[in-house]
Amino acid sequence: MKQDFSFKIFSQTSQLPEQWDEVANNNIFLQKIYLNALENALPLNMICNFIGIFKNKQLIGISISQFLDVNKLESFGNRDRCFKKTIRNFIFKNFSSHVLFIGNNMLTGQNAIAILDNENSEIVYQTLKLAVDELKNNFKNHGKKIHIITFKDFDYNEIIPLEKPIFSNFYTFSTQPNMIFKIKNEWHSDLDYVNALSKKYRDQYKRAHKKIEGVEKRKMNLEDIVKNEKVIYNLYLHVAKNAPFNTFFLSQNHFSVFKEKLKDKFLFYGYFIDNQLIGFNTLIKNNTSMETYFLGYDESIQREKMLYLNMLYDMIAYSINKGFKEIIFARTALEIKSSVGAKPEKMYGLIQHSNTFLNKNMARIFNYLEPETLWQERNPFK
Repeated sequence: MKQDFSFKIFSQTSQLPEQWDEVANNNIFLQKIYLNALENALPLNMICNFIGIFKNKQLIGISISQFLDVNKLESFGNRDRCFKKTIRNFIFKNFSSHVLFIGNNMLTGQNAIAILDNENSEIVYQTLKLAVDELKNNFKNHGKKIHIITFKDFDYNEIIPLEKPIFSNFYTFSTQPNMIFKIKNEWHSDLDYVNALSKKYRDQYKRAHKKIEGVEKRKMNLEDIVKNEKVIYNLYLHVAKNAPFNTFFLSQNHFSVFKEKLKDKFLFYGYFIDNQLIGFNTLIKNNTSMETYFLGYDESIQREKMLYLNMLYDMIAYSINKGFKEIIFARTALEIKSSVGAKPEKMYGLIQHSNTFLNKNMARIFNYLEPETLWQERNPFK
């Protein structure tokens, strides 16, 4: 029997086929519950689409795309003040402001594509490429020319099926690694983790815990989040604007929407001094993985109280005590995450520019689009 492959592009989660979550398997970031939360709390400069791949009208593959209009941002990021930053911002403003991600630019890791077991991934990717071409035309018809298309965050084995002739005019790149903390089978409580640390890093743990005295940690429910929404957003924005580079900023209601939609799969912890919220972190339960999400803090208190480091220790303690297998710490702050035991996993992607000359020189240009971070890996265990 001849096999007929096709695709369909959906602009709303209410349109998604019934079998969508079966294909998403155990990845919450491709399931309807998460996609619906995202749809209701999108950054102002982002448009999401959802792609279904069909074989003989049966859904066998799914994907998510995010269109970002970088021109809508007031700031790309304020941390780096140098000539390289000026060039990077010029390139983005003039040649790369409309970016189409196949994947999720708000997360780290392969949250772009899911394919049913035993299906031909090469044909699925070929069909997905046709869907991406159609998406590109759809945006063009609405006056939005796509400058860059990128498939993001694949590990070494996952990128191989994408390095086929159909993607030959895409440049394969490697970005900052995903920091992954593996929880050992013999760790049944956070005390087991602390005992596994070498003396230097056990001393770091004790020093951090001593510094945070006077700070109260609270698990916050939906009502708490809504009540503190403005303070939460300002704390988030402070951290986001001090990042080396941004392609989006969250909407102010992002965290309350996520708590409302994801319920107990979304965890929000606030840190208080004298009932004043001075920092927070968020986590999303993804099957046996705990995924760190956005956070925020008051920088002056963060330094004094070693707040960020204590947040990492708190995430580790919770995840061990609740029986998770790993923590996805994502990229950024690589060295401090390494100092608590996270290991780097190299990530790959594909990128293509609509301008032929720029695309041919993508290997050179990419260094400006993705600033390199120099850091030293640590090993905190005995």
